[in-house]
Formats: sequence, structure tokens, C-alpha cells
Amino acid sequence: MTALLDTSVILASLDPDESSHEHCDRLISGGGHWIYVHALSESFSILTGGRMKRRVKAAVATRLLKESVLPFVRTLTLNEKEIMSALADSEIRGVRGGAVYGYLHLIAARKANVDRLITLDSRNFLALCKPGDPEIVTV
Repeated sequence: MTALLDTSVILASLDPDESSHEHCDRLISGGGHWIYVHALSESFSILTGGRMKRRVKAAVATRLLKESVLPFVRTLTLNEKEIMSALADSEIRGVRGGAVYGYLHLIAARKANVDRLITLDSRNFLALCKPGDPEIVTV
């Protein structure tokens, strides 16, 4: 059963001090799951911007993503038509502000046709789901 892993799972897999580190690291290193390619830039931003317990240099963040994440996952992009369609639906879904980033992970999960979207924070995703969407699973 494949899943799309959101940014929170990637970050926990890279942080040994995170309470969900072992589980998230197993999800990543087990291979076969998807990530929306935007999760790479989100992860880089958080790793280098200080929202983690330890901020790392850009070269370290890049190396971590390149060596500890990318070899084990499949990446998925959304094209401009898919993004614009999602944005057009955003008002009726209640998507505003920064919630759009999580919403696009959900759109990517639909595109990947996965059974589950795995996250550390299901609250944002559950508010955006519709029938037939992947199951939102909290680690």
C-alpha cells in the first residue's frame, strides 16, 4: 500500500530528536512512497530557517534531502493546469492563506492515486478532504 508523505514526515525522518523520528525514518527508508516535490523546498525552508530545534546550513539541508530522502521516494509534480484547478476550487473548500500548501499535497496525493496521505498533523488535511480522497493518517 503506497502513500504520499507530507513535509512533516520528511522533517521528522531527518530529526533524531523528533518523537516520531523512528517511524518516519522507516516510512522514508522503506521506499516506494510518494512525495509532492514542493515538500523538498518546504523541508529546505524549515531546516535552514530555524523552525527546527537546530537550524542547518543550506549545503547540509541539501545533502540531507539528496541522500536521506530522494533515493527512497517517488516524486510527483503538479502542472499549472492542476494547480489552477485546485486554486479555483479553494474557496468552496475553505482554503485560504498558507493552507493552500497542504491542500496541494492533497491534490498531489489524488494524482498519485495513493490510498493514504501520511502526516504528523492531520487537522489541516481532514478539513479539506472530500469523499474518495486518500485516507489521512497521522503518525
